[in-house]
Amino acid sequence: MAVRSVFRFVNWVLLLDTSGSPPIFELECTSCGTSSEAAGAPAEPQEWALKHASRTGHTMFRAVHTSFFRATRTEARPSPP
Repeated sequence: MAVRSVFRFVNWVLLLDTSGSPPIFELECTSCGTSSEAAGAPAEPQEWALKHASRTGHTMFRAVHTSFFRATRTEARPSPP
């Protein structure tokens, strides 16, 4: 009995997944390490950063933006024979 292998190569693509959680925004002070609350829009973390800067004199912040992606095949899987 001969063993036979069949290889099928499938292309994949990463797509932004908007079906679940929206993007998450956060700002972190690079001087002291404190950070804003995570939010669904950048306005709240930006407001936190400005208040933090006025209270502490810290002026550098790291933006953390989390988005979700889903790996998807670019072609349909064939039906078994």
